[in-house]
Amino acid sequence: MIVITTPTGQIGRQVLADVLDGAGTEPVRVIVRDPARLPEQVRRRVEAVEGSHGDATVLDRAFKDADAVFWLVPPDDEAASIEQAYAGFARPAVAAFERHGVRRVVGVSALGRGTDVADRAGHVTATLAMDDLIAGSGVAYRALTMPSFMDNLLWQAASIKNSGTFFEPIDADRELPSVATRDIAAAAARLLLDQTWNGVAEQPVLGPEDLSYNDMARIISEVLETPVRYQLIPLETFTANLTGRGMSQAVAQAMTDMMAAKNAGLDNAAIRTPLTSTPTSFRQWCQDTLKPAVQAQ
Repeated sequence: MIVITTPTGQIGRQVLADVLDGAGTEPVRVIVRDPARLPEQVRRRVEAVEGSHGDATVLDRAFKDADAVFWLVPPDDEAASIEQAYAGFARPAVAAFERHGVRRVVGVSALGRGTDVADRAGHVTATLAMDDLIAGSGVAYRALTMPSFMDNLLWQAASIKNSGTFFEPIDADRELPSVATRDIAAAAARLLLDQTWNGVAEQPVLGPEDLSYNDMARIISEVLETPVRYQLIPLETFTANLTGRGMSQAVAQAMTDMMAAKNAGLDNAAIRTPLTSTPTSFRQWCQDTLKPAVQAQ
């Protein structure tokens, strides 16, 4: 039995689709707050446990006879602390892994372990602490460690269309890896379907290349056939933008601390190899995903 959390989310729905494509006769169960949000063809093929995967009662139903679990913490923009949003949310699951004898867990995590900024990197620091909590439960664990997602740019599709600009608090010429969520999902599905691995390890998922935001602006301009530029904004402005959208001060500050750490090299420590590189280039992602999103604005 494979159990998938966040099956209607940006990454989880793609993991579910990939797992169903390759599962054969392996049963698949999902934990979902609203089963009606699952496509009808998916509902026919999975067992749905309704509720939150932060709820111990729900987890006891979901993890019964489970062999492998895809673990992803949902965003909590109103959390009082970033530690509560990650390790706090995961503690009931960690206890349930042990209680039900779950063998393998694949989690969505972040790059940066071992760097000199990992202890002050906001969301990343909290994610790594959660990884340690899961690894300490005795399950075999693969933490998929990621840089920023290409798909995060979709939040700025309106700005790209209306003003030809996108914004981040990262130096314009700093080259960084980025990854498409479809490649994250593919990596997770492969591990969930593979019953041969054990132990605890990190698996970087880096995309195929390092690009600066100026590089990205050039590629977006070429794909959209219209000028697009990148604008560096101060960290304080970034924080204010987040709280202005309703994010708690604690979560906004954690996001800001993460971006500052990325600008200091957090994502540059992982070594790019054929195993850690993934196929979707930024240009391809722009053609397939960003361009339709901008046109739809």
